[in-house]
Amino acid sequence: MSSKIISQGILRAVGIILGIALLLYFLWKIQSVIAYLAFAAVIALIGRPIVLFLRRKLRLPNTLAVILTMLFMVAILAGIISLFVPLISEQGKNLSLLDINKLQTNVRTLYLEIMDYFGATPEVVGEIIQESELEKTIIDRLDIGFIPNFLNSFLNVLSSASIGLFSVLFITFFFLKDSKLFQRGILAFVPQNREAGTVNSMEKINNLLSRYFVGLLLQIFILFVIYTITLLIIGIENAIVIAFLCALFNIIPYVGPLIGGAIMIVLTMTSNLGMDFSTVILPKTGYVLIGLVVGQLVDNFFSQPFIFSNSVKSHPLEIFLIIIIAGLLFGVVGMIVAVPGYTAIKVILKEFLAENKLVKSLTKTL
Repeated sequence: MSSKIISQGILRAVGIILGIALLLYFLWKIQSVIAYLAFAAVIALIGRPIVLFLRRKLRLPNTLAVILTMLFMVAILAGIISLFVPLISEQGKNLSLLDINKLQTNVRTLYLEIMDYFGATPEVVGEIIQESELEKTIIDRLDIGFIPNFLNSFLNVLSSASIGLFSVLFITFFFLKDSKLFQRGILAFVPQNREAGTVNSMEKINNLLSRYFVGLLLQIFILFVIYTITLLIIGIENAIVIAFLCALFNIIPYVGPLIGGAIMIVLTMTSNLGMDFSTVILPKTGYVLIGLVVGQLVDNFFSQPFIFSNSVKSHPLEIFLIIIIAGLLFGVVGMIVAVPGYTAIKVILKEFLAENKLVKSLTKTL
């Protein structure tokens, strides 16, 4: 092999590396646009069944069906914002969600009441923890700053995302109006002999993910209703806000329900401080715990099997492993996008590697 060929190979490799680096840098600089496209794609998948219903059942023109669908989704979004933002901002002190010092004080008071109820003094608990070679008590190391940070970030996003919201809605309108728009953009980078398989894959992915996201909204709504009824029955203030926030955490698989349940229990107990622990706080907490258990039973034995089996057509154990692996690799974001991403990969593999034995076993239900 001559030195000229070697040098050309080195230059080609360097050029490829630089090209990849420039592409990654470009994608990093336009990450907000990519985020708009991703949000718009998800919203379009959610609105797709509504558009199809209006077109096929009511015989409406495509443009009118899309406009009505967009108005319906915007109305729902406006309703959610008008319902929850004022409640969170005006009654944040009652919830102690925006006042972290008050929340920590309430938790400390609650801790002392629990110790007193069980006949344990803080001194005894401190001695036990010191014997366990822990320098600080659990209550001193309690970090609940993520609650106000999460809510404040959420409110800041709502207040400063007008341009982003307009962009997402604008892109969503055209994704719904011309369902082939995104498909044609992808086909521009696909070899001609692969176009048919790519089109089939994208159609299947659209159908599966559309059902998945609609099912996910139904899952959150069912939990929201169960949690709201539970909190209203036992007389917790701002039950709708608390129930919505806790149900929303269910988007994060496995970990989310635990976080949401813990928040609901803590807020229930701290909202009743000053009342008798054994006759008021403890019974109400028990009822909330029962409501959480009922909600998770309904979710685990009805909602999740419905979503995973009927929408993405994957075995629960398969989904569990994929979510755990994605969580280890990419954190919470990985856990959230694991199911739709894995579904898209399965469809593509079945289309282009249908004869592979492993692919056959993974995609036999598709």
